[in-house]
Amino acid sequence: MESMLNKLKSTVTKVTADVTSAVMGNPVTREFDVGRHIASGGNGLAWKIFNGTKKSTKQEVAVFVFDKKLIDKYQKFEKDQIIDSLKRGVQQLTRLRHPRLLTVQHPLEESRDCLAFCTEPVCASLANVLGSWDNLPSPLPSDIKEYKLYDVETKYGLLQVSEGLSFLHSSVKMVHGNITPENIILNKSGAWKIMGFDFCIQSTNPSEQEPKFPCKEWDPNLPSLCLPNPEYLAPEYILSVSCETASDMYSLGAVMYAVFNKGKPIFEVNKQDIYKSFSRQLDQLSRLSSSTLQNIPEEVREHVKLLLNVAPAVRPDADQMTKIPFFDDVGAMTLQYFDSLFQRDNLQKSQFFKGLPKVLPKLPKRVIIQRILPCLTSEFVNPDMVPFVLPNVLLIAEECTKEEYIRLILPDLGPVFKQQEPIQILLIFLQKMDLLLTKTPPDEIKNSVLPMVYRALEAPSIQIQELCLNIIPTFANLIDYPSMKNSLIPRIKNACLQTSSLAVRVNSLVCLGKILEYLDKWFVLDDILPFLQQIPSKEPAVLMGILGIYKCTFTHKKLGITKEQLAGKVLPHLIPLSIENNLNLNQFNSFICVIKDMLNRLEAEHKTKLEQLHVMQEQQKSLDIANQMSVSEEARSSSTSNQIDKVFNTSGTDLLTSGPDSKENEMSSKQKKASLTLEEKQKLAKEQEQAQKLKNQQPLKPQATAITPPVKQTKDLTDTLIDNMSSLTSHSINKPKVAPSNSFSSVPSMGVGMGFSSPIDNTKRNVTNGLNTNMGFQTAGFSMGAGPTTQNFFSGPNATGTTKMNIVPTANVPNYSPMNAASAISPLTQQNRPPDMSALDNLFGPQKPKVSMKQLAQQKSSQWVNQFVPPQGSPGASSSVLGPQMNMIGQPGFGIQGNPFFAPQNFAQPANTMTNSSSASNDLKDLFG
Repeated sequence: MESMLNKLKSTVTKVTADVTSAVMGNPVTREFDVGRHIASGGNGLAWKIFNGTKKSTKQEVAVFVFDKKLIDKYQKFEKDQIIDSLKRGVQQLTRLRHPRLLTVQHPLEESRDCLAFCTEPVCASLANVLGSWDNLPSPLPSDIKEYKLYDVETKYGLLQVSEGLSFLHSSVKMVHGNITPENIILNKSGAWKIMGFDFCIQSTNPSEQEPKFPCKEWDPNLPSLCLPNPEYLAPEYILSVSCETASDMYSLGAVMYAVFNKGKPIFEVNKQDIYKSFSRQLDQLSRLSSSTLQNIPEEVREHVKLLLNVAPAVRPDADQMTKIPFFDDVGAMTLQYFDSLFQRDNLQKSQFFKGLPKVLPKLPKRVIIQRILPCLTSEFVNPDMVPFVLPNVLLIAEECTKEEYIRLILPDLGPVFKQQEPIQILLIFLQKMDLLLTKTPPDEIKNSVLPMVYRALEAPSIQIQELCLNIIPTFANLIDYPSMKNSLIPRIKNACLQTSSLAVRVNSLVCLGKILEYLDKWFVLDDILPFLQQIPSKEPAVLMGILGIYKCTFTHKKLGITKEQLAGKVLPHLIPLSIENNLNLNQFNSFICVIKDMLNRLEAEHKTKLEQLHVMQEQQKSLDIANQMSVSEEARSSSTSNQIDKVFNTSGTDLLTSGPDSKENEMSSKQKKASLTLEEKQKLAKEQEQAQKLKNQQPLKPQATAITPPVKQTKDLTDTLIDNMSSLTSHSINKPKVAPSNSFSSVPSMGVGMGFSSPIDNTKRNVTNGLNTNMGFQTAGFSMGAGPTTQNFFSGPNATGTTKMNIVPTANVPNYSPMNAASAISPLTQQNRPPDMSALDNLFGPQKPKVSMKQLAQQKSSQWVNQFVPPQGSPGASSSVLGPQMNMIGQPGFGIQGNPFFAPQNFAQPANTMTNSSSASNDLKDLFG
């Protein structure tokens, strides 16, 4: 890589040094900047050709430089001869002015190191194009190496050379004397120009009909640069030392042969023995066969053969050659017409430009860009010709790449974009708008192209507005969205509202309908649809245009109309329009179809919304009910746990209360269950609300509290009575008697199912009734049967599970059937009733303001039960005083649902007050003396 860079550096340095050394000091450099070495030309390709620009005008030129170092090997007088020959040729070229001759823009300048002059910009010499690369830069320029001559270029080039020779022979009376590929220069446009007048021969009698051209004898001792190229020289130069205009025609034939044979001349000449070579050449020319000319096109082959004829009189002259059918090619004639365009008037030009689009597709792209495009763009200065020239320029632009369009065409189109007259210019641009938007840079589109479209929409001509509205949808996808939203759409709306032409109004609506897909949904809903209600006219075409926009918006996947817009704005606008008297049946049906579709979608969408809302409301209701049920269930479970405690707290009291009281309680509980008072309902609602609050509270952390010693309660007669009864019961227990006939019977009549959906407060249960914390309750029936006589009511520690027991009545204590509310009291129990204590109940019950007799009895019953309950964890804990009964609760058949005995209103929270046995005995003694 480094070696390649060094090589490139050395090459550039060498070329720069060559240019500097060759041109530096030459007066040409004072006015022109010399650029890159691009080609070589002239006799022996001795002239180096460089790009250049004029310093004052920046005009592009070609600088021809002859470096005197090339002739250092010659003697001084030979050098002088060479220099004189080169000067003579340039000076003669400078004096001659013709389109077919190379144009000199600055005359020859000589310095100590070089000769230099400036001409029109050139591309290369014909010899370079045909493969002669002498005196060219290294590496070889790619544009010369890859240059290919097209048939139209060859035809028209040879025609140009023929026209140039015709000018020299007829007008100047001059023989060129050295027509070779080296002296034919291709300018930047591809035109073939003649140079190299080093050996031209002027007629000695130009005023006479037959001019005479003196000829010098061939001198082989002269340097090669002082002699013409013998390979293209007519035989009479050497053999008869004579020349005439036909001699140049022979040279033209030899050039034509070389062009069609890749630069190879027809004969090879030995310069050392030139006479012998020409003699042999003369014989070959006289027997020239068709095989020798096989590469030459058939339509010109005979003419080339005539040009190479030995006899000068047989050769066609230059004027005859310009008229041969070979040059009657459409492409060649087109190029020829362009070269003479400056001589034509506007009418001739307009006719020519109208037919040009048919010819352009037949021409090569390079020929069009090099030869035709510059001629076309030069006509933009003539406003009358722009409508005829512009279509051809845009047609060429279609075949160009984007880079070529920006570099070659767009700079010339800029001023045309701003021309408003003639109006046809705007029409042509509108028709090719897709091309302009595709290849023009965004900045130029914004600054030049779109303003032209806006002017067309605002033009006074109705035809221009219609055309613009018809064309806009074809390139709408190429317009950037901000320009369309802020500039284009408002002008279309103005054109629709302000015009007096029905066609413009209808075309405006059609245009809007076609470009809806390039707009966003909310812009259409907020800007386009409200605009439709502002249109004043009610013609059927306008109404159908409005309907079309509504329908396009309604059915488009990206756009759509919301149900709020349908109900609030669209349908209230469309329905009155549908009954306009101007509409025919088909138009009315179109309106009704669209309206029905809108109504159906409105119904479906709103119905779906309402259904979803209904489902959500139902789900919310179900969630609320579930929450209420969970709250009620928690309250019920809490109440049930309280009821269980109350069952066992009041069981002892029920054993001591009279039968009629029990019946009265049963009746009252049934009545209370049958109907709840307002206060009870309020209380139940408060309980539910309290339960919900407790549920939402954070769990409480247990706190250590100091145990305070029990405070001795004030003596109460009711407590004394209950204690006395407890002692009597304990006395009867110590002396049990067997009474099989008085055993408990099963109680299927209870039919109570007791189920618990939430756990029971174990701590409360242990305090109130002394049950085991692991006790479980099941929803099943409850049954009690007679057990062995050996099992006491107060069974031992091994009493677990379901227990059959016999309770033996004594003389003082009646036998009760607890928790059998349906069957009340057995007959034996009724016979052995204790004394009626209803007087005490009446005494201490209703009149006591704070605590009822029944509540006191329940409290004392709890105390009585707890006297016989050992502490938790003691050996007798599992077989407490009510152990058999408690174990039976977990068996099938026990339940409290439906039993008025366990109705919630029959339970009151018992007080956790306990009295020891000694205190009870003392109170009993005090009571009974």
